Amino acid sequence: MDVYHIQEVLGIGRRQAYELVNSEQFHIVRIGKRIKVSKSVFFSWLEGENG
Repeated sequence: MDVYHIQEVLGIGRRQAYELVNSEQFHIVRIGKRIKVSKSVFFSWLEGENG
């Protein structure tokens, strides 16, 4: 998932989405300037699951 997709799912602004992905709440992958988050990791975090 891109930051844009996280923004859409959570209904938050761009700045808040970037703050979230940089907060170390879950693992991210940087590909050049792009930030990617695994869909399964993101939704597990969203549902409050650990690990």
